[in-house]
Amino acid sequence: MDTDDAALWTRVRDGDDAALAALFDRHEGRLFRHALRLLSSREDAKDAVTIAFFELWRKRASVRLVDGSPLPWLLNTVAHSARNLQRSGRRYAALLERAPIREEQHPGAHDESGVLAALKRLPAKEQSVLVLTVLEGYSERDAAAVLGIPAGTVKSRLSRAKSKLRDEITSLEASWA
Repeated sequence: MDTDDAALWTRVRDGDDAALAALFDRHEGRLFRHALRLLSSREDAKDAVTIAFFELWRKRASVRLVDGSPLPWLLNTVAHSARNLQRSGRRYAALLERAPIREEQHPGAHDESGVLAALKRLPAKEQSVLVLTVLEGYSERDAAAVLGIPAGTVKSRLSRAKSKLRDEITSLEASWA
């Protein structure tokens, strides 16, 4: 249990916005890196982190903690926010596509191939399990607690996600030859 997070969390639940700011300062970097793995825009990654902390404040009475820390909940919420931002971006891009005048595409646009692209193509449930257990290092039991699912479900989703990533990476490597 992280005693610093637990103490801050007690204050956050009591409505102390300074404690929320301290949690933000403590975890923002890690959450930003996580969001950046899922999004191609730094600004969108910052937005995903901000949204997660707004949701943490708004839902502070019902947030599930792991070992006294809201970090796993925040990681999962950042992933959900990132998916929402991607959907919004796709809708905006489709709108621009239908517009009569189209701006030139920026050279050097983000390449959506490789391992990160394969991660983004995973179903949201498998992606959440993979990020929490493999990328962030939480145990399957802790990931199950955060996601509100049985540990066996975490294991099966993780197995499917790894299998899909393995197949995609094998295909990608074959295309290089």
